[in-house]
Amino acid sequence: MSLPPESRCRLGPDLEICRILNGMWQVSGAHGAIDPERAVGQMLRYHEIGFTSWDLADHYGPAEDFVGEFRRRLGPERSAETTAFTKWVPYPGRMSREVVEAAVDLSRRRMAADCLDLLQFHWWEYGDERYFDALAHLAELAAAGKIRHLGLTNFDTERLAAIAARGIRIVSNQVQYSLVDRRPEQRMAAWCEAEGVRLLAYGTLLGGLLSEKYLGRAEPGRAELATASLQKYKRMIDTWGGWALFQELLAALKSIADKHRVAIANVGIRYVLDQRAVAGVIVGARLGIAEHIEQNARSFGFALDAEDLARIEAVAARSHDLMRAIGDCGDEYR
Repeated sequence: MSLPPESRCRLGPDLEICRILNGMWQVSGAHGAIDPERAVGQMLRYHEIGFTSWDLADHYGPAEDFVGEFRRRLGPERSAETTAFTKWVPYPGRMSREVVEAAVDLSRRRMAADCLDLLQFHWWEYGDERYFDALAHLAELAAAGKIRHLGLTNFDTERLAAIAARGIRIVSNQVQYSLVDRRPEQRMAAWCEAEGVRLLAYGTLLGGLLSEKYLGRAEPGRAELATASLQKYKRMIDTWGGWALFQELLAALKSIADKHRVAIANVGIRYVLDQRAVAGVIVGARLGIAEHIEQNARSFGFALDAEDLARIEAVAARSHDLMRAIGDCGDEYR
């Protein structure tokens, strides 16, 4: 099995990615124990099929170390086929050139990379505007060849515009985007499309809740929500409209999935991939525990039609406005 050409796009002129990225939050410790040897072995399997893009962060436990070992096993020539996007998530404070460069150099060492493909920056407190200092230094490090491209994580549209106004070139912003959380469609996608910034979407499968497994099931209690992802996205469903409405969404998606001979998850991924400014969807990989390689691949090769979208909208029309309830993309973290 190999992925079709439509599975790839360019995030930058010199940066081709797989449009379904393998997410590594699942190795952070919040989703159960991970065996390093089995995890790296499974990374090689993803790579062979064509899922060659990885999303991780400096605080995702051993994720950066796994990437470094993975690259060493691939060897220099085959390592060029893969892309690995990390994040820097500092606590607000003094952002000197030394502080910023030390963080970048640490990620480079752990990931066995002379140059980071994409460094995605997150900031916890907009009121502390030293994030502009950090981004200015990151831009300098990009010019120095330590970072190929600079991206953001969970910045809202207002701050995206403020950063762009300072002349700092950003290629991407990673935000939550799913059939439940469609906030990017209200402001951000249009701004990104106009400014040449691409979106990387996470939470698209709601930690696994957007699947046949939960269709027809009674509302799960906290004890049944065994991972950080399940707990997080169940709260999002509660805010969006509750479990009964979510069951209606799953039923609508099941009918669409059956029509196209795919799974509910494939419909959820396909919907987000088709949206304005979206470059890719991040799907969590529980390396060494479970894999969904073949199922993820089925997200390519079919298209949602007007009837499908109308079924989705019929349910979505009765949900709460998350923009009003939470705010713009990323506001839930601040």
